[in-house]
Amino acid sequence: MRFKGYILLAILFFSFQQSFAQQAKHIFALSDSSFVLDGKPFVIISGEMHYPRVPREAWRQRMKMAKAMGLNTIGTYVFWNLHEPQKGKFDFTGNNDVVEFVKMAKEEGLWVILRPSPYVCAEWEFGGYPYWLQNEKDLIVRSKESQYLKEYQDYIKEVGKQLAPMQVNHGGNILMVQVENEYGSYGSDKEYLAINEKFFREAGFDGLLYTCDPAGDIANDHLAGLLPAVNGLDDPGKVKKLIKGLNDGKGPFFIAEWYPAWFDWWGAPHHTVPAAEYSGKLDSVLAAGISINMYMFHGGTTRGFMNGANYKTTSPYEPQTSSYDYDAPLDEAGNATSKFMEFRNVIQKHLPAGEVLPDVPTAKPVMAIPSISLSSSVKIGDLLTAPVKNISPLTFEDLKQDYGFVWYRTTLTGGKAGMLKLKDLRDYAMVMLNGKRVGTLDRRLNQDSLMLTLPKGKITLDILVENLGRINFGKFLLQNKKGITEKVVFAGNEVKNWEMYSLPFTDISKVQFKPVVQPGNTPMLKKGIFKLGQVADTYLDMSSWGKGVVWLNGHNLGRYWGIGPQQTLYMPAEWLKIGNNEIIVAELLQPEQQELHSLEHPILDAVKK
Repeated sequence: MRFKGYILLAILFFSFQQSFAQQAKHIFALSDSSFVLDGKPFVIISGEMHYPRVPREAWRQRMKMAKAMGLNTIGTYVFWNLHEPQKGKFDFTGNNDVVEFVKMAKEEGLWVILRPSPYVCAEWEFGGYPYWLQNEKDLIVRSKESQYLKEYQDYIKEVGKQLAPMQVNHGGNILMVQVENEYGSYGSDKEYLAINEKFFREAGFDGLLYTCDPAGDIANDHLAGLLPAVNGLDDPGKVKKLIKGLNDGKGPFFIAEWYPAWFDWWGAPHHTVPAAEYSGKLDSVLAAGISINMYMFHGGTTRGFMNGANYKTTSPYEPQTSSYDYDAPLDEAGNATSKFMEFRNVIQKHLPAGEVLPDVPTAKPVMAIPSISLSSSVKIGDLLTAPVKNISPLTFEDLKQDYGFVWYRTTLTGGKAGMLKLKDLRDYAMVMLNGKRVGTLDRRLNQDSLMLTLPKGKITLDILVENLGRINFGKFLLQNKKGITEKVVFAGNEVKNWEMYSLPFTDISKVQFKPVVQPGNTPMLKKGIFKLGQVADTYLDMSSWGKGVVWLNGHNLGRYWGIGPQQTLYMPAEWLKIGNNEIIVAELLQPEQQELHSLEHPILDAVKK
């Protein structure tokens, strides 16, 4: 009995030690030249990785890879439109469980830099803003307008409830928290910035706050008392001079976004940058004792309908691809690249004495699935239920719909020809007469008009409009409504009396499929069941298909589009099952396709005109 008592005491003592270690508070502070962690100089070597762009089941593997490259910190945004998809309805579950993401990083020995600004940019839909902000009367994002500030404050309070207790000064692993995001590239209202800081403090973020901007805009965003950090600059002398000039001649010095490559958008070449062009710069930055966050360390995939878009008056609308591979050190599937190895070699040179990096895990297994038959289908036009009726077309926002598609329907009197014009189409439209496609219109190409010849009689005009992603950067953030946003004109006359059918495709499991449906010239959903004896990463080859979306076992894998450069969709092993698997394809342009194949490697660099 005495021996059992000793064992019980030992267990209780060990549990107490573990609990105390979890709650132990660290001191993270600024000196005139460096960050200081528990009284010792500390160089942040961080890599950006966004929790919604990686399957939750794979978070830990990616973090182990971060440690193996030499990172001591992970940076991540927090995405408002994920966590409050509808006003007042918050979601921090599943792949949105950012608290678990931060906890897991701690378990893997990683600090976290948190970026919960309501605006994130990030090549993300609407820059992270929820679509419904556009329905709030007179609301102006990134401003002192009262309704925006109310919604912003409500949101950041919810984020604070989740994450403020995880700051380093409360025993957690969040080192720093970013206020706003590259605001200097958008405006220069210091009162607005001060309100941001106040909201963050009131939400419980009472540790170290910072701002970050490109070098040319950083003065617009600097707020006294907050650490200024620079994006996109990696010359040590210039970094130190810039920060000292804003910070009373002091440091520390932090490159908050360092770009070893870039992102892609549909119809443009894949972006790659050789590691050799950046390894020397990384070496010089670390040799100078400057902290750094590489954007991205691991990009992953922008699944579902969450990609953003760029737009300028001098360039076309540019919706981004689903692959967010970014030519990053860790590829889309989480494997080390040559860039990873070169950066690891650089980081290794600057480790504290006696510290050794973990071995690099071997590449994950891959497989190719030779053939998947899509044996059942349904016409998307057969999914239409109760419409919303209106004299003029309604936008997605009018319909309280966030993403996906809207089907517009009206009738025309036939027997004539004329130009069909969709004023301010956003973003891609398939035009059908009596159920058959007669043309498409693409905002990227500034297309909004189509010549039609109508047969005699009453003609059903259907227009299926896809939201290809709201603008995520620049001054057009409040010009982001989707669908047919103005009016439709045919042969010089406005077309009225519309029916609108919402097709958000948020729950694909409710669709009823039929064994055999003749495709015709109309968009379709197709389903197949395939059996696996083992699971591994694979890449769905969509190069012979047209345009659409794919779901695997209920997970939206993202968009595909034959124009490229992305021709494959990454299918993570974590979402495949031994036994039966279900795959569903929404195909707009080539509904006759009946078969899918996969590859052991991605195709991200094939542009087709």
